[in-house]
Amino acid sequence: MLESYVTPILMSYVNRYIKNLKPSDLQLSLWGGDVVLSKLELKLDVLEQELKLPFTFLSGHIHELRIHVPWTKLGSEPVVITINTMECILKLKDGIQDDHESCGSNSTNRSTTENTKSSVKPRRTIQQAAPTDPDLPPGYVQSLIRRVVNNVNIVINNLILKYVEDDIVLSVNITSAECYTVGELWDRAFMDISATDLVLRKVINFSDCTVCLDKRNASGKIEFYQDPLLYKCSFRTRLHFTYDNLNSKMPSVIKIHTLVESLKLSITDQQLPMFIRIMQLGIALYYGEIGNFKDGETEDPTCHNKDMLGNITGAEDETRIDMQYPAQYKGQELYSQQEDEQPQGWVSWAWSFVPAIVSYDDGEEDFLGNDPTSTTHQQKAQILRDPIVSIGFYCTKATVTFKLTEMQAESSYYSPQKVKSKEVLCWEQEGTTVEALMMGEPFFDCQIGFVGCRALCLKGIMGVKDFEESMNRSETEACFFICGENLSMKGLTYLTNSLFDYRSPENNGTRAEFILDATHHKETYTEIAGMQRFGAFYMDYLYIMENISGKGSTNQQDFSSGKSEDMGTVQEKSTKSLVIGPLDFRLDSSAVHRILKMIVCALEHEYEPYSGLKPDIKDENETILNPEEVASLEEYIPTRHTSVTLLKCTCTIFMAEFNLLDHLLPVIMGEKNSSNFLNTTNFQSLRPLPSIQILVDKINLEHSVPMYAEQLVHVVSSLTQPSDNLLHYCYAHCYLKIFGFQAGLTSLDCRGSYCLPVPIIPSFSTALYGKLLKLPTCWTKRSQIAITEGIFELPNLTIQATRAQTLLLQAIYQSWSHIGNVNSLSVNEALMNEVFQTIGVKSKNPLPTLEGSIQNVELKYCSTSLVKCASGTMGSIKICAKAPGDSGKEKLIPLLQGPSDTKDLHSSKWLNESRKPESLLAPDLIAFTVQVPQYMDYCHNSGAVLLCSVQGVAVNIDPVLYTWLIYQPQKRTSRHMQQQPVVAVPLVMPISRRKEDEVSVGSAPLAKQQSYQASEYASSPMKTKTVTESRPLSVPVKAMLNLSEGCRSPEERMKEFIGVVWNAVKSLTLQLEVQSCCVFVPNDSLPSPSTIVSGDIPGTVRSWYHGQTSMPGMLVLCLPQIKIISAGHKYMEPLQEIPFVIPRPILEEGNAFPWTINLHHFSMYTLFGKQVTLCLVEPMGCTSTLAVTSQKLLATGPDTRHSFVVCLHVDLESLQIKCSNPQVQLLYELTEIMNKVWNKIQRRGNLSPSSAFPETSAGPVPSSPVRSSVGTAPPDTSTCSPSADVGTTTEGDSIQAGDDSPFSDSVTLEQTTSNIGGSSGRVSLWMQWVLPKITIKLFAPDPENKGTELCMVSELEDLSASIDVQDVYTKVKCKIESFNIDHYRSRPGEGWQSGHFEGVFLQCKEKPVPWGRVLVSGAMWRCLPFLY
Repeated sequence: MLESYVTPILMSYVNRYIKNLKPSDLQLSLWGGDVVLSKLELKLDVLEQELKLPFTFLSGHIHELRIHVPWTKLGSEPVVITINTMECILKLKDGIQDDHESCGSNSTNRSTTENTKSSVKPRRTIQQAAPTDPDLPPGYVQSLIRRVVNNVNIVINNLILKYVEDDIVLSVNITSAECYTVGELWDRAFMDISATDLVLRKVINFSDCTVCLDKRNASGKIEFYQDPLLYKCSFRTRLHFTYDNLNSKMPSVIKIHTLVESLKLSITDQQLPMFIRIMQLGIALYYGEIGNFKDGETEDPTCHNKDMLGNITGAEDETRIDMQYPAQYKGQELYSQQEDEQPQGWVSWAWSFVPAIVSYDDGEEDFLGNDPTSTTHQQKAQILRDPIVSIGFYCTKATVTFKLTEMQAESSYYSPQKVKSKEVLCWEQEGTTVEALMMGEPFFDCQIGFVGCRALCLKGIMGVKDFEESMNRSETEACFFICGENLSMKGLTYLTNSLFDYRSPENNGTRAEFILDATHHKETYTEIAGMQRFGAFYMDYLYIMENISGKGSTNQQDFSSGKSEDMGTVQEKSTKSLVIGPLDFRLDSSAVHRILKMIVCALEHEYEPYSGLKPDIKDENETILNPEEVASLEEYIPTRHTSVTLLKCTCTIFMAEFNLLDHLLPVIMGEKNSSNFLNTTNFQSLRPLPSIQILVDKINLEHSVPMYAEQLVHVVSSLTQPSDNLLHYCYAHCYLKIFGFQAGLTSLDCRGSYCLPVPIIPSFSTALYGKLLKLPTCWTKRSQIAITEGIFELPNLTIQATRAQTLLLQAIYQSWSHIGNVNSLSVNEALMNEVFQTIGVKSKNPLPTLEGSIQNVELKYCSTSLVKCASGTMGSIKICAKAPGDSGKEKLIPLLQGPSDTKDLHSSKWLNESRKPESLLAPDLIAFTVQVPQYMDYCHNSGAVLLCSVQGVAVNIDPVLYTWLIYQPQKRTSRHMQQQPVVAVPLVMPISRRKEDEVSVGSAPLAKQQSYQASEYASSPMKTKTVTESRPLSVPVKAMLNLSEGCRSPEERMKEFIGVVWNAVKSLTLQLEVQSCCVFVPNDSLPSPSTIVSGDIPGTVRSWYHGQTSMPGMLVLCLPQIKIISAGHKYMEPLQEIPFVIPRPILEEGNAFPWTINLHHFSMYTLFGKQVTLCLVEPMGCTSTLAVTSQKLLATGPDTRHSFVVCLHVDLESLQIKCSNPQVQLLYELTEIMNKVWNKIQRRGNLSPSSAFPETSAGPVPSSPVRSSVGTAPPDTSTCSPSADVGTTTEGDSIQAGDDSPFSDSVTLEQTTSNIGGSSGRVSLWMQWVLPKITIKLFAPDPENKGTELCMVSELEDLSASIDVQDVYTKVKCKIESFNIDHYRSRPGEGWQSGHFEGVFLQCKEKPVPWGRVLVSGAMWRCLPFLY
C-alpha cells in the first residue's frame, strides 16, 4: 500500500520539470520498481521561473532518466534516481539592459502560471483517488515517507551546462556527480532524523569537472578551441542539516561546505577578457544590477507578489493530497517578509531558494490527515522563521597559469588552425577559504581569506627567453610576489569550524553557535584574528538590517516612495574590511613586462557594461519631505563602508635588464600599437643588480559611500537648507593613510642575496583625504556646493643622498625610461662600490651627503561648478651637507634654511647686534591660495585669484656643494661586473630605419615574424568576424602624420604659449609677497659650530665672524623683498578658506593691469676675517608699474589672435657701488671656482650618451619664412609709441613690412620678436627706467706712501632710458644729466681729502674747465691699482 503514498511524491517531481509525460505509464512502470525514460525535454519556463535568474534556457534535455525504487526494502535501501547525460544551454535574458520590466515578461509569467495550474489539476485527481488504508497508522507512514525522502540517492553522469553571450561560450562538463546520505563519519549510510539526533548529513561528490571558455565567431562557430580553464578537477561537498524537532518542515541550520584539494586554472590571452567579463557578470548579479528590475526602481507590488506566490503555491500544491489550508494563505504565511521588499540583489535571490531546496516534506502532515486546528497560527509562525545558512568553499592549493597563444598554420590549407600556448606567468595560492553566513534578508556575512600566495615568471616573454629551462635560474629569482605564510607551517587553520575540520562542533556531535549580531561580530572577527587564521589576505563583508522600532517584519528602507513609516524602522549597514598581510613585491624587467602584457591582453576586447548608466534626471513631481521625515533621515542614513589595510609592504624596483615597454605602454594608454620587433634568443642576467627598495609599515584606505545615493541626493538636493550632516552623506569619502614609508638603495648579487640597504628616504608618514559629490547634476542650482574636495598632509619628509647614490638612481630610472638603451645596463663598478661599501672597510675619501627636509606641508583642493581652488602651506625647508671632518667626526654644513629672519640682513649691522634664535612659532615658509574659474569665458566670472606669501630664506653656497656636484666615478674597468658574457638585449631597430619599414607596411604584406602579440590574430589567414579583431595594417602611416604634426616650429609653440599665458593672466587678481632671500657665498667650507642649533645660517656666519680668526672670505648677496599687487586689489590674508570671494572682483570688462611691483633692500657686501665688513652695493630698491593691453585681431584662420601692448615703467632708488682690492680678489676666486665646476659638469654631460640613438627628423618640414604683410604695418604708429617725440611721426609709416623677409641664417632678436608679433598679431613693447643717481667708489692703497688710501668716486645723475619695440622698428633712448669723476686721498689721522688738481678727474659742467688741470698725470694712474 506504500505505493499509493510514495508514487505521487516521486511523480510530482518528475512531471513538474519534464514535458509530455503520461502519468499512467509512469505510474505502472514505477510500481515495477524501475523506470527508464529516454530523450526527455525539460520544461524550460518552469526552470526559469523556479531559478528566478536573469537567464533564459535556450535548450535543455535529458538523454536518459532511471528511477529505481526498492519497494521491498524501502525502510533500509535508498531510492536511486540516475540521469545519464543532461545538457542545458543558457543565455542572458534579451534586453536585460533596456527592458527591465517589473516581473519579467508578462507572457512568460502568464504561461507559466497556467502551465502549473494545468499540471496540478490532473495530478490532484490521482492523488485524491489514492486509497487511504486503515491498516497503516498515519504516524508510521509519515516517518517512512520522511526516511525515503531523506535517503534518496541522485546520480548524474555527464552533466553539460553551456552559457553563451556575445562572443563568449562558457561550458561546464561534469563527468559524474552523486548525492547520497551519510552517517556521523561521513560514510555512506541509510539515516534518518531521530528525536535524539535531529541532524541529517549528505555528501555530493563531483568528479572530473572541466570548464572551457572559448570564443565564437559571428556565425556562432568556435574556430579553434582554447585550453580548458579547469581540467578534470574533482571536489566534494558536505551538507549538514539541523532540525529543531521531528516535525520541522525546514532545518534551523543548513551548512553546505565544499573542499577542493587542487584547483589548477589556466587562462590564455584570448580567454582573459572573457574571464573578466564572466567575473563582472557575477558582481552585477550580486549587486542586483541585472535582474527583473532596475536598482531603486519601484516595481508594481501586485505583479511582484503574484509572481512570487504563483510560484510558491504551485510548489506546495503539488505535494499536498487534501487541501486543508488555502494555498494562497499558506504562501503568504511563508513569504510574509518578502512581499513588500525590493529584492536586494543576489542575497535575496539565493534566499528564495532555501525553502525550495530543503522543504521537500512541506505539508506532509497536512495530507496525512492531521487536525489542522492542532497546529495553531502562533506555532506556525515560529516554525517558519529563517534558518541559518552557512556556505563554505575551501581549497588547499590553487594555481592560475597565464599563457600566451600563437597560431600555427597546418600543412594543408583546409586543416584547422592550431593554437600553441606558452606559459608566462603563474599564481599559486594556498589555504583558500570563502565562507558565507546568512539568516534571511537581515543578516549576510562573507569571509574570504588565504594563507599564502606567490607569483612566478615562467618561460620567456616577447622574445626574451629569461626563464627558459636552459637558463638554470633558481625559483627564488622567478618568484616576484610573495605574501603570507607557508601552509605546511601554518597548519589547517583555513578549515577551522568547517565540516572538514575534525574539531568542528558538527563533527563532535554538538550544535554550532553562530554570531548574528553586528557588535559581537566586529569584536570577534577583528583584523588581528583574521590575520592569525589566514596570514596573507582576509576579507570580511557584513551586511546587516536592524529593526530599531521592534515592529514585526524588517522592511528594506524605501527612499523613493518616501513612506515615513518605513524610514525610521530599519537601519542598514554594510562594512567591508580587507587586510593584506606582509608582502614582498619585486619589480624586475621580467615581472613588469609580464604584468603589462596581461593588462594589454585584458584590454584586447571591450564589452558593453552590464549596468547601463542611468541618466541623472530629477523627477519633476518629486515628493517633498515634511520636517518629521527629514528629522528621521537625519538620525540614520545607511552607508557602505570599506576599509583596506596593507601591513608591512616591501617593494623592490630593479634596474631594467631589458626594456620593451614601447610595445606595451602605447596600447595601455589607448593608442594602438603597430611596431614590430626582432627577438633575440640569448638573455643574460645582470649581477650585481642595483635596485630601489621601498618599505611601508602600514597603508590604510577607508572609503564610505551612501547605500542609496540616488534617492538620498534627490531628497537632500530638494531641501532649501540641508544640514551639514545630510550634506556629508551625499558624498563618497576616501581616507588614505601611509605609516612608516621609507626607501633605500640595495643590490642583488649572484647568490641571490641583498646587501644592506643604503637609506635614501628615512621613515615618514602622510595622509590624504578626498570626497566626491554623488550625482552632481542634481546640484546645478547650488553653485557653492563643492563637487570634489581634497586634503593632503605631510608632517615631514627627509631625503638624503651622496652624488654616487643619485647617479645610481638616475641609472635605474634611465634603464626604464630610455627604451632599448643597451648602454644603461653596464653600471660602473666603481659607482657600485662607492654606494654599497663593504661593512667594516673605511673608504679613503668618503663623499659628502646632502640632506634636505621639508616640514608641515598641508594642501587643500576644492572644486565647485564655477571655480577650482587650492590653498596650502609649507612650514619649513632645510638642506644641509654632512661632510667628513678632520678628526673623523662628520661636520654639518647648513646650505639652505627657510623660514629665516632676513629683515635686517641687507646691511651689515646685524653682525654686531644680538640675534634671536629661530622661534618655533615662526610663520609658515609658504602660504598660498589660488582660485581659477571653471569656464574662462563665463560672463559672471570674477577672474582667477592668486594670493601668496613667502618668508625669508637663507642660502649658503658652500664649496662642499661643488664637491658633491662634480663627483664622478672612476673610468670603467675593462672586466665587466659579471663573469658571464655581456648582456644581450632584444635589439630595437634604429628609428630612422624603422620609419621606412613602417611606411612600406601599408602596401607590402608583413614579413613572417615570430611574435607573441595578441594583435597578430588580425593578420591571420582565418579572419574572425568580431569587430575588435579587424585591424587595418596601415596604422603606421597615421602615426607618421602625427609625427609631422608634432614637429611644429618653436615660433608656433611660442605664440600658443603667449596666448595661453595671456588668457590666464589678463583677469588675474594677484597679490604676491616675497621676503628677502639672503645668499652667502664663502670661498671655503663653513661648518656649523656645535654650540648653536644646527641649520641657522646667519647664526653660523655670525659666530664665525666673531669667534674664528681664520674666517673664509664671503660674499653676501641680499636679494630684494618683492611685493606685487594688481590694480584695484586690497590686501587679504594669503591663506583663505576655499572657495572664497574677493571684495572687488575684476569683471569681464575690467582688467587686472597695471600691476604695481615693489622691490626693497637689495644689497651686496663682503665679509673677511678679523671682523672686516666691506660693502659692495648699498641697499636699494625700486617701484615699477607693468601694464599690458590686448586687442583681438580679426583673423582669417579659426584661431583668434591678439595684438599686445606691453608697458613697463621702473623708478629706481639711487644706487651706490663700492669696490676695493680684496673684494675684487674674492669675486675673482669665487667666479673661478664656479667656472671650473661648471666646466667639469659640462664635460661629464658630453661624455654620457644623451640618448640611445641619434634623433633623425622625418624629413625637413619647411616653415614658411615669408611673413604675411597683412596686418603687420601699424595703423598709426605715432599713437602707439609713447616714447616718440611729440609732433614727429615715426619712420614706421614708409617702410613696407614685407621687405625684410628673414631668409638669412643670422636672425636678429628684433626679427624674432617681430616674427612672433607678425603671425600672432603684434607685440609692442615700451619700457622706461628712471634712476636718480649712481655713485661708484673705488678704493686702493697708495703704493708709494704706506698707510695712505686712495679713492675714486664716479657720479652719474638723473639717468633715464627707454626702449620702444614696434612691429617695424625699435627705438632706444638714453639720457644722463651729469657725469663727474673725483678722487680723494686718506692719510692716517687726517681723514679723506681731495687729491691733486682739487680732486677733479672728469667733470661735466656748463662752464669749460682748463685742459691743463684735467691732464691725466702719473699720479692719477696710481689711483687705479686694483686694475693691475
